[in-house]
Amino acid sequence: TRKASTLATADEGRDGELRHVGRIGGDLVALDKALRRLIARGHRLHVVYEAGPCGFVIWRHLSARGISCEVVAPSSIPRAPGERIKTDRRDALLLARLARSGDLKAVRVPDVADEAMRDLVRSRDDAVREQRNARFRLKALLLRNGIGYSGRTSWTPAHVRWLASLKLPQPAQQIGFQEYLHSINESTARIARLEQALRDLLPAWALTPIVQALQAMRGVQLIAAITIVAELQDFLRFEHPRQLMAYLGLVPGEHSSGGKRRQHAITKAGNSAARRMLVEVAWHYRHDARVSPIIARRHDQLPKAVTDIAWAAQLRLTAKYKRLAARRVMKTKAVVAVARELAGFVWAIGRE
Repeated sequence: TRKASTLATADEGRDGELRHVGRIGGDLVALDKALRRLIARGHRLHVVYEAGPCGFVIWRHLSARGISCEVVAPSSIPRAPGERIKTDRRDALLLARLARSGDLKAVRVPDVADEAMRDLVRSRDDAVREQRNARFRLKALLLRNGIGYSGRTSWTPAHVRWLASLKLPQPAQQIGFQEYLHSINESTARIARLEQALRDLLPAWALTPIVQALQAMRGVQLIAAITIVAELQDFLRFEHPRQLMAYLGLVPGEHSSGGKRRQHAITKAGNSAARRMLVEVAWHYRHDARVSPIIARRHDQLPKAVTDIAWAAQLRLTAKYKRLAARRVMKTKAVVAVARELAGFVWAIGRE
């Protein structure tokens, strides 16, 4: 069930009256009833609401009824620096006033099919996170009991066989260990099912050509390409690659005044899932530029313009990483810098 919503209106004109209409139920029936009352009083409606856990249901519902509607991101709503009071009533009145003055920027509402694909991608991301957390908990249990793995790499078939052969000294500990192991196996199987579902649904998706084109780039395999496209979807809305970099939160924060220019860590604003995936891909550009046989097979099925962009990305990004490494920049910082420029090449392929 949805919590109650707060409704406020702003009359046209700079000096138009701001009104707090009141609280309404959190369902669409209550919203329709409240809007009908406003229409009956002669109001011409333009509805604005904050993006949140309810998604775009209200936008689609009102748009189907011919009512103008916009969804705005809470992070993009201007607020006074010293404001320390936040209530639903104040937020509703603020939204109404800013919507009237044109100071709000609406977010893009995805197509139903695109949003469904993004939901599936995020389900896989959740399963990966649960698997990682379960692995950490199991390793912590073994560490507390002085049990260490002598092999070089964890979670290989050899490591899994070693885990299956373990027997802890106390029965209670063995039960806890076994439950952690079951959790890991279940999340691993879930990841495999979700990835197979993505592969099965991909041919019918309208954005499949972009997914295929992005795989021309080094480190961008099928799941990475689907994730990036599902999160970004419409590349044409970014007129310049810097807009995409800022949307992904890969640009550095800045606090400059007078003659001093101070830059901080990246803003981490915008889409975190796409940002994480780009950073993962950027690690592949630590190595020398090279077109592997697997990438070469992908290139055979793609336009030359796309493969040229992918090769230019390899040359530029590998050189950038080496240049930063030569300056003894931390590896993680260097990879994030590579990911920022990688977003520009992704933008170019997406628009191509």
